[in-house]
Formats: sequence, C-alpha cells, structure tokens
Amino acid sequence: MNSEKPTREPLPRGFWVIWSTVALDMVGFGIVAPILGRYADRFGANGFQVGLLFASFSLAQMVFSPVLGRWSDRVGRKPVIVISLIGTAIGSFITGAAGALWVLYVGRLIDGASGASVSVAQSAISDLGAPKQRAKMLGMLGMAFGVGFVVGPALGGLAALGGPHVPFYVAGVLASVNAIAAIIRLPETRTPEVVTPIEQPQPRQRKITSYVVIGFFSTLPFAGFEATFSLFGGSRFNLTEASTAAVFLAVGVLMSAVQGGLIGPLTHRFGSLPLLRVGQVSVAVGMLFLGAAVIWPVLIVALAFMVIGAGISSPSLTTLVANSAPESRRGEVLGIQQSANALARVVGPPLAGLAFDHIGIGAPFTLGAGVYLIAIVVASRRSLQSAS
Repeated sequence: MNSEKPTREPLPRGFWVIWSTVALDMVGFGIVAPILGRYADRFGANGFQVGLLFASFSLAQMVFSPVLGRWSDRVGRKPVIVISLIGTAIGSFITGAAGALWVLYVGRLIDGASGASVSVAQSAISDLGAPKQRAKMLGMLGMAFGVGFVVGPALGGLAALGGPHVPFYVAGVLASVNAIAAIIRLPETRTPEVVTPIEQPQPRQRKITSYVVIGFFSTLPFAGFEATFSLFGGSRFNLTEASTAAVFLAVGVLMSAVQGGLIGPLTHRFGSLPLLRVGQVSVAVGMLFLGAAVIWPVLIVALAFMVIGAGISSPSLTTLVANSAPESRRGEVLGIQQSANALARVVGPPLAGLAFDHIGIGAPFTLGAGVYLIAIVVASRRSLQSAS
C-alpha cells in the first residue's frame, strides 16, 4: 500500500484521441443495442431468435478478440482499430438495409468481430503510459464506455423518428467518420523496438490464467443481472421500460464517475489487486441485497454496492492483466481476457433467465453472488500477491 500523496501527472500525448475514438465507437453501439430486439421483431423473430441475435455479437467477439490482439502486436494498434471501425460501419449498414432475419445475423457477426478491438484499444492505452498510470487511464477508458451508453440510446431514439432503419444508418455513418478521423489523428503506440522481440510468457502464464478465470466468473453474474433486471424490476417494483431505462442511465453515470474519477487515486493508495478484491466483495454483497430487495431503499443500496464494486474491480483487473503480460504479447493477452468476458456474456443471460423462470424472481442475483465467490477465491490466492 502506498500512502504518499499522488502527484498529478499529465496524461500521455495521444490518450484523448484514443479515448474519443472509443467513446464514439460506443455511442454507435449504444444507438443500436436498445432497439435491435424490436427491429428484429419486424422480421418475425421470436424471443429465442432475438437472444441468439445478441449472443452472435458476443460469440464473434469471443473468437476474434485474441486474433485482433495478436495481429495488433505484430502490425501495430492503429491499423487494427481503423479496420475494426470500418467493419463496424459495414455491419451497421448491413443491419439497416436488411430485408430478412438472416441478414441481421450477418450484420451482428461482422459488428461483433469488429467490436473485438476493445482489447486493442486497451493495449494502446497500456502502451502509452507507465505501469503506475495504467489503472487511471484504463479507468478513464471505461468512462468512455459509459459515455457511449448514455449518449447512444438518446441518439438512437431520435434517429428512430425517421424510420426503423435510420438508427443503423446513423451508427454506420458515425463509425465511418470515426474511421476517417482515426486514420488522420490516431497515434501508433506500438513501436518497432517492441514488436520485434519474442518473449517467453511461461513464468507469467499461471498468473494470467488466473486473471482470465477471475474475469469470466465476474462477468458471468453481471451479464445475468443486465439481462434479467428489467424482468425483476417489473415483477417486484412495477418498473416500466422507461423507468428501467432510467435506472440503467443512473447506473452508467455512477460507474463512469467511479472509473473516471476514483480509480487513479485509489490505485495509487491501495494497489490494483486489493481494489479488485474489495470491488468483487462489493458486487457480491450488492447482488445478495438485490435478490432480497422488496423496497426501494434496499434496491438503491444494492445497486450502489454493485455499480461501485464493478467500477472499481473491472479496470483494476484489466490493469493487472496489462502489467502481467509480456510487452510483445500484450494485445493477445488482453484479447484473451476480452474473449473470456465475451463467453461469459453469451452464457450468463440464458442461465439467469432460466433461474428467473424456474427458481424465483431474485434467484439470478442470489445465485450470481455465489458465482462471484469463485472469482473472489481465485483473487485471494497468495500467488497473485506480487501483481498488486
């Protein structure tokens, strides 16, 4: 633990260009995600097919995250990010122009494969800063995700006034403009001196594997929460679609504030591994409270525990992965972490839905707290202590 007062260090040059690129990309995702299910309904999709449509995005992301990460280690971050933005534009245009349900799947698969560049952006951020700055910068990158999910749905709602296809075209245009801006302004953070060496990751492999396991078992219950909270809120608190959206808006704002404002000073004071552990416990406690919540004060406290815990633990885990990965394989290793998280987002929602249907209204969250214990146990192993 470091109790010295942190000194303000300027962020590395190029950070805000990468940040704005990611933020715009997330705005495009935020435009599409809330309306995709209703859009698919126009093509006769049932609930299961809509679920598969969302899962196809995460499946493509799971497959391509390590691939794009490894590619960025070899050719540089910038070309991979630019090509991914172009792929996002193509996927959005295909979705907007779709005339059949199968075309929607094609669009989502392309978009999901392109969305695998999240790990490349994380790698670019990690390239720029010294290890002691990474937690702050990765936290601020997480804030860019929050900005996208706040701004995107609002833009999508306005665009939908022009017709059901328009939001997807808007997302495609936004991604195209973002790609052009990235070509002009995005810095290359991967230097030739770092690309050339071949490092042997064996001494670090066990620690990295532990972090991947932690990421999977942390994402699994949280993905289940995102998928079933609207059902839970409607059953227990009579939440409508509008009020559920308002809750998620508040969640996004709070998480962005935690990641953008608190991670830097907290990491300086306590270290990433202790923050990861505290954040995990906070999420697990929040899920237990949420499963039992029947009055608004308990609901608010539960969500606060969950959001603050996730806002602390997520960038801390990514920082630990980035600091543990060999420099020549950082993109690949972060891609593997992103792949595990994507797998959890594929598996988590249907499992949570089954728990809701067959066990009880609060079961997805109570069971989710139990799943979180696995991540907590792995994070408590002594073998990880040197990483903090």
